[in-house]
Amino acid sequence: MNTIVTTNPNGMNDMNLMHEDLARAQMSMRLGEAQELQLGRRLATARRLSRKAEQAAQQARLALARAL
Repeated sequence: MNTIVTTNPNGMNDMNLMHEDLARAQMSMRLGEAQELQLGRRLATARRLSRKAEQAAQQARLALARAL
């Protein structure tokens, strides 16, 4: 079985270029996934802090109502 490998002007063969393209695509996909996870964590943290702030506000309203 004979395999024909063509080379481009800078000396790299087409197979190497395909591997580089695949590696770039995988890195790009992983970067996107990491950014989505990071955004999800930020959103979860913001929701948690918002709930805590609401609870603190409610406690302050109750304390004020009791004081009057």
